[in-house]
Amino acid sequence: MRKKANEMSFFEHLGELRKRIIYSFAFVLVFFIVSWRFVDKLYYWLSLPVLKYLPLLPTGEKKLAYTSLAEPFMMYIKVAFIFSLFAASPFIFHQLWLFISPALFAKEKKWVLPFVIFTTFFFLLGGAFGYFVVFPLACKFFLNIGKDFTAIITINEYFSLAFRVLFGIAAIFELPVLVFLLAKLRIVSARFLIRYFKYAVVAIFVLAAVITPTPDMVTQTLFAVPMILLYLLSILIARLVNPGDKKTAEE
Repeated sequence: MRKKANEMSFFEHLGELRKRIIYSFAFVLVFFIVSWRFVDKLYYWLSLPVLKYLPLLPTGEKKLAYTSLAEPFMMYIKVAFIFSLFAASPFIFHQLWLFISPALFAKEKKWVLPFVIFTTFFFLLGGAFGYFVVFPLACKFFLNIGKDFTAIITINEYFSLAFRVLFGIAAIFELPVLVFLLAKLRIVSARFLIRYFKYAVVAIFVLAAVITPTPDMVTQTLFAVPMILLYLLSILIARLVNPGDKKTAEE
């Protein structure tokens, strides 16, 4: 019978963490192999946000560039890795749950299905928001700024930026789930979140300025507004989790 987390030694924690990481990596590897079979189609789909704003080449085509012999191969690896992480996200979050669940009571361990569903939902929602909203706006902004010059965008630069934006926003969209767990553990409450709302708004705009690939306020605002809405949703979640809470240890 598995020990509770507070009864496990430090090395047992490390062993459990290593097992969950190995399982997660195995799921990613499976989806990576599947993604590799369609990597050229996935590349085209992921490059659409910038291709639609690129000027036509003399051949009538729109293409990204590369500057080294191995760069296309490495780009395809990045593309397959991006899609494999998103595809494997339910399994990764399940492994995360299995890692933290020993510290929970028996009734709390029944949250496994909602935890996996909602972490996956918000992660995919964040990725979709990055792909359909933030990334196209960033591409349009940069290309409009450089419209007086010839655009030579390398695949390495583009997909490195895509990786950072998509996964950065996807991670931020996990805020409601994080608040749910913290509220269940009575670390935060709705009252605590409301009290620090104005500071959270400032922090959100600072974070938006750091993560967003463009310096213009319009894109940063489009990035920050959903984060503020997520914060407000988190307040509602904290209220529903512990409706009778008046304060927390932080207050």
